[in-house]
Amino acid sequence: MQGVGAHSYTLNRPPVGRRAGDPDPAGTMFGTVDEDSAGPDFVAIQNSPEFVRLRADLRRFIFPVTGLFLVWYLVFVILSAYAHDMMSRPVIGVINVGMILGLLQFVSTLLIVWAYGRFARTRIDPQAREIRHRAEGN
Repeated sequence: MQGVGAHSYTLNRPPVGRRAGDPDPAGTMFGTVDEDSAGPDFVAIQNSPEFVRLRADLRRFIFPVTGLFLVWYLVFVILSAYAHDMMSRPVIGVINVGMILGLLQFVSTLLIVWAYGRFARTRIDPQAREIRHRAEGN
């Protein structure tokens, strides 16, 4: 007896003698879907060159941006903890360097969200649509 939400899936396996990810001479890269199947062959999709390229493009954006933001955040935290004189230096009235750098944390977060949205819309979404289109057999 299966629990709530449990599903039984059968994957389309590549023909004998072929492995997932091998070139498909018949042009059915992601396998076929028959009435008894639960859907596309997700293992073949994951191993396809298109999906590998999609993941690589995503990593090329996410890892550097995340690294830069973490460094920027840690610099802010370290300056806040150890550079009291610099952070408390007034800039305009009661607004000091620390307040400006703190607000810039929010600005940089919003810029990252905007940049990722644009990147996903122009680079990731078209690739994902193509992969989905091929997986559905359209």
